[in-house]
Amino acid sequence: MKKITKIVLFTILLLSIIFYFITLIVPKIIDKQRNEIRVKGPYVASQEAENMYKSLNFIADLHCDALLWKRDLLKDNDFGQVDIPKMLKASVGIQAFTIVTKSPKGQNFDKNSANSDNITSLFLVQGRPSNSLTKRAVLQCEDLFNFAKKSDGKFRVITSSTDFKNYLADRKSKNNITAGFLGVEGAHALDGKIENVQLLYDNGVRMMATTHFFDNKLGGSAHGVSGAGLTDFGKDVILKMNVLNMIIDVAHGSPKLIDDILKISEKPIISSHTGVKGTCDNVRNLSDKHIKAIANSQGLISIAMFKQAVCGTDASATAKAIKYVSDLVGVQYVALGSDFDGSVITPFDITGLPLIVEELMKLDFTSNEIQKIMGGNVKEFLLKNLP
Repeated sequence: MKKITKIVLFTILLLSIIFYFITLIVPKIIDKQRNEIRVKGPYVASQEAENMYKSLNFIADLHCDALLWKRDLLKDNDFGQVDIPKMLKASVGIQAFTIVTKSPKGQNFDKNSANSDNITSLFLVQGRPSNSLTKRAVLQCEDLFNFAKKSDGKFRVITSSTDFKNYLADRKSKNNITAGFLGVEGAHALDGKIENVQLLYDNGVRMMATTHFFDNKLGGSAHGVSGAGLTDFGKDVILKMNVLNMIIDVAHGSPKLIDDILKISEKPIISSHTGVKGTCDNVRNLSDKHIKAIANSQGLISIAMFKQAVCGTDASATAKAIKYVSDLVGVQYVALGSDFDGSVITPFDITGLPLIVEELMKLDFTSNEIQKIMGGNVKEFLLKNLP
């Protein structure tokens, strides 16, 4: 009997060791494979562009999925596209950390069903399993706050306009601080319960997209199968978000869904990471009609930095999309929305943002316009719209 007990205990110990190494090594391998960079830094822009970049008083990006990968964001990692040391090196004022809770197997740009999920297996090998999409979101919220606690004051999570104003005041005397705020990529993270809007808000979420790569209980995705607009539940969620001053993100929404949100939302809306049909025509990108409507709501169109969004593999493609929006509705409605660490290949990591400035200068944007695009517009938007 003692022998059997020893064998059982040894087996449990062995399995525990194996699982430990799986959770230690496999997530890093997956992260490296899913979040590639075309060119590793350091990145060199022209001296004029570097000087312009250094003169920017606020730099912001509205979309990054780094929390999905359980990466230590306090380390300057040799993989991935965003971490806090890189944000500090790039003098980033604020980064939106957007939470992914579900993605379909065989994910593609054109048509996806909601009947499968890649994140379950990813969470399992990361050692943080959860069958609840809401719980997956909460775990990622907790991770970002934990990074802030352990950052020795170098990183903050912004949850209110007061937080943001205090942070902006502190940045005038402290060059070595940066910040983030929390968003959710797809309101299937609510697990179909309206009360979970409040729960996510209470856990720090200040922005939420209605859909991601598949249709959900709120309505249709640009990449789904229905092309539907908002459901009654979706309308309830939008109205609840308005009450809480939670920012509505229409990235990945079907055209009809975006139309429906624009009809009922009393608050400005944004598209946190997008391209535009005017420079890259596909099912996901915004039409001129929706660019104008978002601008009319006093929202933001945030341009992404990957091939499928901008039909190019370098900073110039992103700059061209920015110019298209600026020419159409005005530079005050454009921002950066990279989609860093979103299972996409980007031209550079976050320290390569001076290359965007260089391309904007080639397109004859003024220094004041570049200030707005690179973060000034986001700063003004958050000051006006955070609770």
